[in-house]
Amino acid sequence: MATRVSVQMDRSREAMAAFLGAKDAQNIIFTKNCTESINLVAKGLSWMKGDVVMTTDLEHNSNHAPWVDLTENIGLKREIVPTGPGGVFDLDAYQDSFRSQVRLVSMAHTSNVTGTTIPMKEVVEIAHDHGAMVLIDGAQAAPHMPVDVHKTGVDFYALSGHKMLGPSAVGVLYGTDESLESLKPLMLGGGTVGRADYDKVHLAPAPERFEAGLANYSGIIGTGAALDYLSKIGMDNISKHEHCLQRVLQERLDEIEGISLVGPDDPDARSSVFSFNLPGLGSHDVAMMVDEMAAVLIRSGMHCAHPYFYSRGINGCARASTYIYNDEDDMHRLVDALLKVSKTFCN
Repeated sequence: MATRVSVQMDRSREAMAAFLGAKDAQNIIFTKNCTESINLVAKGLSWMKGDVVMTTDLEHNSNHAPWVDLTENIGLKREIVPTGPGGVFDLDAYQDSFRSQVRLVSMAHTSNVTGTTIPMKEVVEIAHDHGAMVLIDGAQAAPHMPVDVHKTGVDFYALSGHKMLGPSAVGVLYGTDESLESLKPLMLGGGTVGRADYDKVHLAPAPERFEAGLANYSGIIGTGAALDYLSKIGMDNISKHEHCLQRVLQERLDEIEGISLVGPDDPDARSSVFSFNLPGLGSHDVAMMVDEMAAVLIRSGMHCAHPYFYSRGINGCARASTYIYNDEDDMHRLVDALLKVSKTFCN
């Protein structure tokens, strides 16, 4: 029975490698979430005072708080690339911001607030031209579009399994052979040791050296099943479906008086995220109203991207996130609910 579990975990690791376009399953590390994967890189690299990490101005707190911690405690420096209107990534501003001290570029592949996606291949190429490594937070991208870590040349790619139809408490960190070799594990213990005596511990190779203790084997095996399901549908098909849903929403926006988008006007630039505000109403009120009035579930607040909202003077937003289980009827149901809220409370 133990062997069957090990074989199934290996199969899930191989499935994740294939899903991401990785050359080898040994480049896939299982963590408990995307946040841990990002922290594994942040805390695992050997930093020198004055090293620079480059991010954007709309990162999730999981790709913000670790760098703030390191700036406060070891003298790491930050370079924050501003995004343009609607949170669209500015490749020229990114390239112009580079300096020789940049050690790592760490950016969200797709924003969980605006739905905008960075051109990952170009971001990696520019960073490598300057001798910097690249960590991509793929939590909001990997479930919604094709990702090929080998073709883009990215050094690290982090994601969460539960956002792609898998069980909770499963994260992934992909790393190239050279990148993983440069990392120190966050924890040591069972599973991470190749050989030990009383005064010396020889670590196991990757990925085992980064997976201390009892693995969430049920969650990892379940993640493999989710990957099989997504692969049968096809990531290109998922992306096309979500853009279609965004266009349905866009076509009806003029019906909702005063609605303001947090993100680009172009529905094809928004991936699966539709963020907005209604005049005179807080985002939490909007979310509760559409839930109570139409059983439509959306999120509200600052979505763990506080600096982005503070810098723009916006007090959060409501956010509808679409996926493969949504259809056009769901989009019309959302708009109809927002129309009712707007006509009842915004006047």
